[in-house]
Amino acid sequence: MITILFGPPGGGKGTQAAYITERFGLPHVSTGEMLRIEASKGTHLGNEVAPIMAAGNLVPDDLIVRVIESRLAEADAAHGVLLDGFPRTVPQAEALDAMLRRGGKQVDLVLCLDVPEPVLIERLLGRARDEGRPDDNLETIQNRLDVYHRDTAPVLDYYRTRGAHVARVDGDADLAEVTRRIYDALDRFIGSRIA
Repeated sequence: MITILFGPPGGGKGTQAAYITERFGLPHVSTGEMLRIEASKGTHLGNEVAPIMAAGNLVPDDLIVRVIESRLAEADAAHGVLLDGFPRTVPQAEALDAMLRRGGKQVDLVLCLDVPEPVLIERLLGRARDEGRPDDNLETIQNRLDVYHRDTAPVLDYYRTRGAHVARVDGDADLAEVTRRIYDALDRFIGSRIA
């Protein structure tokens, strides 16, 4: 099952991905985490993406698509993955779909976390304080949200118009409640495939 965990920065995707992975056995593929690791290692890729990420901008499509294609070819991804942070643009979604079609697969579910913007900003500023993430200051956060609305939000419509199952989950609640809502949405989707 190819599932996209979708939503704005600060929406709780990374936090919820750990619970989804544990309960449903889908490998968690986080492009943001993959790229942050590369940047911290100082690899060629890391040096290329670090300044882009520090400014709150998106990594170029051709680069991120190559990273994802390599990850999806790994053995643990054979029966599905939970994609977190990809695709972030319609061209990335098109490239993902083409990649999956070559292997006889498709995106099965887009799980979208909806969170109001003031809550997102509060969460991201809190994360910056707690985790010491230099890419989370108010100016960069606002830029990331602007980029999300301009470039990433249209991905949801892209999948909706192509008949992919889209499940929207209210992510403005405490952790346990949001997790319960996500489990309910996933259970309903899995149940509809079996019925």
